[in-house]
Amino acid sequence: MSNFANTSPFASNPIETKEDLKKFLIDLLDPLEKHTSPGGARIHLGFTGTHYDEVAAQLEGFSRPIWGLSSLLAGGGSYPEFWGNMRNKDQRMVECSAIGFSLAVAKQQLWDALDDNGKKNLENWLGGMNDKEMPNTNWLWFRVFSNLGLSKVGSTRFDAKRMKADLDHLDTFYIGDGWSRDGPEGVVQLDYYSSSFAIQYAQLVYSKLAQNEDPERCEEFRNRAKQFALDFVHYFDSEGRAIPFGRSLTYRFAMSSFWGAVAFADLELPPPLTWGVIKGLQLRNIRYWARQPGAYYPDGTLTIGYVYPNQSMTENYNSPGSPYWCCKSFITLSLPATHPFWTSLEQPYPPSPLLPSVKFLPKPLHIASNLSGHTYILSSGQQCSYAVKNTAAKYGKFGYSSAFGYSVAVGNGTLEELGADSILVVSDDEGENWKARIKTREARIEFTEDGKGKWLRSMWYPYSDVEIETWLIPPTEEAPLWHLRIHRIRSERKLLTAEGGWALYGQRDSDDRALESLSSMTSDVETLEEYGTLESGHVARATSKGGVSGIVELRGGDVLRIGKALRSDANTNLMVPRAVIPTLMADVTETGKDTWFTTAVFGLPNEQGQLGAKKGWSDEWGKRPTIPNEIMALMK
Repeated sequence: MSNFANTSPFASNPIETKEDLKKFLIDLLDPLEKHTSPGGARIHLGFTGTHYDEVAAQLEGFSRPIWGLSSLLAGGGSYPEFWGNMRNKDQRMVECSAIGFSLAVAKQQLWDALDDNGKKNLENWLGGMNDKEMPNTNWLWFRVFSNLGLSKVGSTRFDAKRMKADLDHLDTFYIGDGWSRDGPEGVVQLDYYSSSFAIQYAQLVYSKLAQNEDPERCEEFRNRAKQFALDFVHYFDSEGRAIPFGRSLTYRFAMSSFWGAVAFADLELPPPLTWGVIKGLQLRNIRYWARQPGAYYPDGTLTIGYVYPNQSMTENYNSPGSPYWCCKSFITLSLPATHPFWTSLEQPYPPSPLLPSVKFLPKPLHIASNLSGHTYILSSGQQCSYAVKNTAAKYGKFGYSSAFGYSVAVGNGTLEELGADSILVVSDDEGENWKARIKTREARIEFTEDGKGKWLRSMWYPYSDVEIETWLIPPTEEAPLWHLRIHRIRSERKLLTAEGGWALYGQRDSDDRALESLSSMTSDVETLEEYGTLESGHVARATSKGGVSGIVELRGGDVLRIGKALRSDANTNLMVPRAVIPTLMADVTETGKDTWFTTAVFGLPNEQGQLGAKKGWSDEWGKRPTIPNEIMALMK
């Protein structure tokens, strides 16, 4: 009975072939028909609001599916209603991107079918953004694609000078190693907008569509993608999941659209990223999302949220039509069946040593790891350059996992409301308000003399007289399921502190009720590995069908922290609506001196089709990572 409502409407589709992917797109678009306006140019999917007007929101619902529809039409597989003139920094500019792309790849089906009046209206509408002010972000690509589409249909509204100026300015976002930040110098934001959502995707599509007119720039874009791909592959796991990080995650499988853009651009990537590997990276991700029941309403339309409907993790620009940005991942439908993406046998995720199990990524300030079946990043140094709801959760946490996700706050009055997984939070008012890091300072990856990465080091200043220095140290072969966080706190005020491990599914499998507490530590393996929560001195752990999450204070020196298995408020975690967060808590009462916390964090998710962590995980739990001698010397 518990599974009667736990089925996705698209779960039966294997999504292995071009025909399978085509069917998924059609099945995803068909439910939109009954939500479409009489004139056919708006789609109304719900009543939640955004910071922009309702007509723009309904345009979003109409235009975003065009990414998939135009790819379908281009691969062989008229809307006269007016949407309203643009203003400066108008949301309508975003939606021009999809329409411009559609004109470039499916001119015959979409442009040529219009009468003269329809063509004039559409080109005037698209060209209307050329004299408007735009945000100094990836949005500039939307105007580039509008002009690119206009150029491909021979419109007099095409502004070559404007397009070149936008491209030249977008190139100033490039910071090397294939990476671009989402904004000008000073912006430290390299999330999925720097890859699949916008910049890398746009560069690759442009490199295919403008290679005759702008060959030098197109070649540069292709070279960037080759470098970037060897980093970006570390954000995906063997089951197809991408690591949730940053904003706009309601776009879901748009996260993998970079791999589709690689295929669209006919770009040969460095080994081990063969066509079969690229095909697997994208199709596994799409399959994962096709099978998530919470991603869809019963009628097949997309919900707002991540793995389930969740308004707490969204942004104020997420309308009910926003999730259809995922349609960018259908770009491979534009390719012929003879393309190597479709003719190659799908390959699994490349194992070590073809790809390193731990990789230091200096540009995004991440350390990626997939040792022993857990794919995640350690992170310090990124932050959104403007106000975004739950920005501390989206950019400021220490770790982001493809299996455990991350949690967002639904309030600030209790730790349970705060969703304080993978973060250290502090309070100077007895827990009435908690602070999590938003603005990380002096973040850098430090290397040994022979160039090997050591750790990610950074500073945080939650109050004017409090400084917190943090070292994030990746797992090792000796203790592959643990990572280390070392904190040095110097405060001139008394503080309450709490630090969370990974958030874990918090229910029993037998009856779906909350996990119960296990009485104490035991050497009996069968008891040790049963489902439940454990609080024992400086240890906290939770075990469920989702796997195992634990946190341990390694060195009981300055302050002995107490372990608690906190049941976070419902709908804080992106992956599961009911979660438990193993947490270490302590008071810092001595002021004007350094207080050290030495945190070991354990994580082992379940494997696909398996309930709980694989048997024998307690052997790995029994291991402990070693604090580096260099940091031990600082403690003394």
